[in-house]
Amino acid sequence: MIRSMTAFARQEAQFSWGQVCWELRSVNHRYLDISMRLPEEFRRLEIVVRERLQGSLKRGKIDSILYVQPNKKTPLAVTHLNLELVQQVWGAIQAIQAVTGPMTPPTALEILRWPGVIETSVMDLEQVTAEILQQFDLTLAQLVAHREREGAQLTALLEQRGVAIAAEVLQVRSELPTILQAQRDKLQARLTELSEQLDNERVEQEIVMLAHKMDVSEELDRLEAHLSEMRQTWWQEQPTGRRLDFLIQELYREANTLGAKSYHLQTTRHSVELKVLIEQMREQVQNIE
Repeated sequence: MIRSMTAFARQEAQFSWGQVCWELRSVNHRYLDISMRLPEEFRRLEIVVRERLQGSLKRGKIDSILYVQPNKKTPLAVTHLNLELVQQVWGAIQAIQAVTGPMTPPTALEILRWPGVIETSVMDLEQVTAEILQQFDLTLAQLVAHREREGAQLTALLEQRGVAIAAEVLQVRSELPTILQAQRDKLQARLTELSEQLDNERVEQEIVMLAHKMDVSEELDRLEAHLSEMRQTWWQEQPTGRRLDFLIQELYREANTLGAKSYHLQTTRHSVELKVLIEQMREQVQNIE
């Protein structure tokens, strides 16, 4: 099955502790290139997210972005003032003053800097992490579905071009005997005018050699074989982009040889039309996983 490398997916969800949004963007790339933007407190998810992307995607440049917005009522990190410790610190200051005599007491800001006066408690991140990853899986599934829908459209376009190429090949096959015979008759007529100066056996050998050079049956056979292989390839389950790209190169090579061997304007036109169709297929194949 053909998949496109161009896709976009976005999923948002509201939980009791806050809002989560995942964005996945995918564009063409020769290999699988993953980049991630995660909030600092969820940086540890990078390995898990990367493994899941690698398990579902084989090619493309993937941008993975996570947005997390905690609720104001239930933030991920909650700050508390330890008043009991403040009283203990103040009591200790007064006890010292009783021994040393009057002294300048510490300011409130200095007391706040005392270790433990300000406490920060963090919510249970296990549940938060599980919900974030669950949302990521939904986003990844949406991305894969988008790539498959794009792939179905690409398959239809490739099939159209394939039908057009097959029609061109069939047309060349049907015209080839007439073209070869016309060239042979033309050459024979010209040589007849010079028959007194030429060896008839040698003339016949030259005609046979010329006809062999003009014969493009082998190129037409290979064009059909490569086209058949492409049609089988784009229904395979594994990624097919690189194989299709190779077959496109082979199709173009045969179309180019067909044009090089052409001794007739009509065959040249067919060669040009084949190149145009193959180039259109190449543009689509560049977007296939």
